Amino acid sequence: MSFRSSKVWLNGRLMPFEEATVHFLTPALHYGIGVFEGIRCYVTDDGPAVFRLKDHMERLLNSARVLGFREAPYSAEDLAAAAREVVAANAFGECYIRPLIYLAEGGWNLSLDAGRPHVGIAVWEWTAYLGEEALSRGVRALVSTYTRHHPNATMNKAKIAGNYVNSVLAKTESVRLGFDEAILLDNQGYVAECTGENLFLVRGGTLYTPPSATVLEGITRDTIFALARDIGVTVVEKPLSRDQLYIADEVFVCGTAAEVIALREIDFRTIGSGRTGPMTRRIQQAYGDVIRGRHALSAGWLDYIEEAAERRTLAQA
Repeated sequence: MSFRSSKVWLNGRLMPFEEATVHFLTPALHYGIGVFEGIRCYVTDDGPAVFRLKDHMERLLNSARVLGFREAPYSAEDLAAAAREVVAANAFGECYIRPLIYLAEGGWNLSLDAGRPHVGIAVWEWTAYLGEEALSRGVRALVSTYTRHHPNATMNKAKIAGNYVNSVLAKTESVRLGFDEAILLDNQGYVAECTGENLFLVRGGTLYTPPSATVLEGITRDTIFALARDIGVTVVEKPLSRDQLYIADEVFVCGTAAEVIALREIDFRTIGSGRTGPMTRRIQQAYGDVIRGRHALSAGWLDYIEEAAERRTLAQA
């Protein structure tokens, strides 16, 4: 997978990919002081469309507020328009969108108020995050030796760049031990989430997922709630122990990058049939329909790119 594109949006304007750089002494690079989002654009029958763009940009600004930025340079509407613009400028269909608000121009005294936020949006063409076969076969996971951040040690409701060192440690450990993904427990020993995904288990036809207190309130997680209600499946938020994963009928993870993927094995224990189970397949199908404009809920969640391209053409005329 290549991260290259022809254009990147940086601080209000499109520029060539090669020019979208930051200085070595940018404090965000040294301290992880930034917030970001991961957003997907999909090909639909009506052209490329971004899934839940407004929700992602609102969460980006909420993350900035949680981190402590006093004000953001752009509104959610401005950022959504910029995202559509950079996708259109690169003429991408299926792609990943990465907005980032990061501390620049000061802040070396470890205070947000001593620096100035910059904002960038990059896009790149996307392939399957956990591999092409993961959709049908599922993947193998390991409960990590690393604990999910304590909610009083950092802010778990914000996608703060520095927080993801925790995920990097857990994912690297898991991959080096021969697994595909890692599951992190919270500070009390209950299941929290994976390194970049929320987690659900299926038992007796009901979906269970950890409560939101110590996990990121994922937009894909919220989508699963809505899709489950639509097909008449109950979702229960409750603390889950590690051994409840082992005896579940099915376990799956979800996230913007991963979408909906089964865990076929956890800690060398086969989950269910050892493949993607029937409930996970139903959720996968519904999710695939909604992101590609084939579901009743699609209309409220898709932003079409050709509209941005048309506005840009008119502005240049």
